[in-house]
Amino acid sequence: MDRFDFQTIHPTRYVFLTGKGGVGKTSTASSLALTLADRGKSVLLVSTDPASNLQDVFEMELDETPRDVPGTALSIANFDPEEAAKQYMERMVGPYRGVLPDVAIRSMEEQLSGACTVEIAAFDQFTELLTSEEARTTYDHIIFDTAPTGHTLRLLTLPSAWDEFLETNTTGASCLGPLAGLADKQTQYKRAVETLTDGQVTTLVLVARPEVSTLVEADRAAKELRAIGIERMQLVINGVVSKEEGTDHYASVFIERQQEALNELPVSLTELETFTLPYAYENLVGVPALRRWVNGETVMVPDKRYDTSCYGSIDRLVDAIEADGPSVVMTMGKGGVGKTTLASLIAVALSERGHAVHLTTTDPAAHVAFTIGEDVAKTFTVDAIDPKVEIENYRSDVFREAGEMTEEQRLMLEEDLRSPCTEEIAVFRAFAAQVAKTKDRFVIIDTAPTGHTLLLLDATESYHRELERSTGVVPEAVRELLPKLRDPKQTHVVITTLPEATPVYEAERLVADLERAQMQPFAWVVNQTFTPLDVKSKLLTAKVASETPWLERVHAYPRPTLLAWQERKLIGYPTLSQLFKEEIK
Repeated sequence: MDRFDFQTIHPTRYVFLTGKGGVGKTSTASSLALTLADRGKSVLLVSTDPASNLQDVFEMELDETPRDVPGTALSIANFDPEEAAKQYMERMVGPYRGVLPDVAIRSMEEQLSGACTVEIAAFDQFTELLTSEEARTTYDHIIFDTAPTGHTLRLLTLPSAWDEFLETNTTGASCLGPLAGLADKQTQYKRAVETLTDGQVTTLVLVARPEVSTLVEADRAAKELRAIGIERMQLVINGVVSKEEGTDHYASVFIERQQEALNELPVSLTELETFTLPYAYENLVGVPALRRWVNGETVMVPDKRYDTSCYGSIDRLVDAIEADGPSVVMTMGKGGVGKTTLASLIAVALSERGHAVHLTTTDPAAHVAFTIGEDVAKTFTVDAIDPKVEIENYRSDVFREAGEMTEEQRLMLEEDLRSPCTEEIAVFRAFAAQVAKTKDRFVIIDTAPTGHTLLLLDATESYHRELERSTGVVPEAVRELLPKLRDPKQTHVVITTLPEATPVYEAERLVADLERAQMQPFAWVVNQTFTPLDVKSKLLTAKVASETPWLERVHAYPRPTLLAWQERKLIGYPTLSQLFKEEIK
């Protein structure tokens, strides 16, 4: 793999960067944009990421109006998709206030408050720029930090008979709802999608880290985007450390893990033009820091270490969970933060204390059975909800209730059933049965439904009951479940994050989402931190220093708990049991 050379690259007019949160999209996009500007190009850098820290990178206030970065030929703008979604929602709902019953208004608002609406509102915002003739003549390159998902692009290429479909669709949760007000922009969207799929003018860069979870996500995105006609893609693996930098034990193991991930690239990624970027020893904040990184200049980072004695341990967290008796424990957080490991560790700890435990997952990418292994206690059971099976069951129910449809309506409904919201609701029906097992045991669930999903079910069913036209797609058991999930004595939500900017920001957004559903986090766990370890290498000393502000931030939340980075792979009940026993000592 060659190093990604910012100085010699000749990109297309439009460059989109995508990848899991925390992989370095913003720093990569910023470095590319700044270098092109330094080379005399007229460049606009735009972020459409809700968790964007573009304003922090360039140390200036930003909004959707492009602003010049002092001392450069670079202009930057920060689109706020969540604010755009709020404005879009109000345009949709506003005309009906005072006309429809309050319960109907609440249902409409919740239908439009999910991730799909944010994606579509963001797409609406930046297609204005993507199709703008003024922008085309003003800038040599326009770089987008965060690209639209394949799901969003497929939705926008569907037939335009949304209003007719929505009038007859009574299936409750719908991703098509957010599209209902955009029919007049179909010509603009068609042009935008054509631009995205034209390899002569657009390149899509998949950004990942040398970690299995982010490479799997890049693989999934590549397949999804290729399926809708985007062929010009590159893979950039950020934060790669050379073997020579393993100057202490922990650093050597860390580098070995990276190499294992790189040696096991998913097959479809091996077909892409692939580049690497080195680990950044300093925080990439400010134009000078970006230029130093691009030029390969190293900076000595002071050994700044956060005092972790104010954090609790997994042992103390389990004490608090155990005190409430048999209950639901849900580990929540974005992909790649270690939810499966944490759920498994809590389950093993409760089992070791003599409790009956059931461990399950609703995450299609999680492998709790693999993590736990077969050598388990007699009172310990493990299974997994198969999303493919549950989605197919849900599809069958929805199509049955929808009745006769035109081919155009069928295509729209099929795409709607691919949406993240619909998938969550399909899985949630099986999730309800798992929660019912808490009568005599602890039920540990790796990946729980979001607050949006809970409210969507609640609001939709309330609306249907009032209008006496409920489809029955969402079972009564699910509605009865919501009060239990909102009871902090019966349900413990454990927020899982990493000591890094994006995972913490995403965790905070998740908590805000849960609060709308009247659920509060029971604890926060910062996973994979190097701060408590005796590290000496330049690599890990820099990493410890970078963790400090995020450990300080999370400490303000309920039951802050620390789980240090482990050099061994946490696989198997005996290994997890031993880790827990070591924590107690």
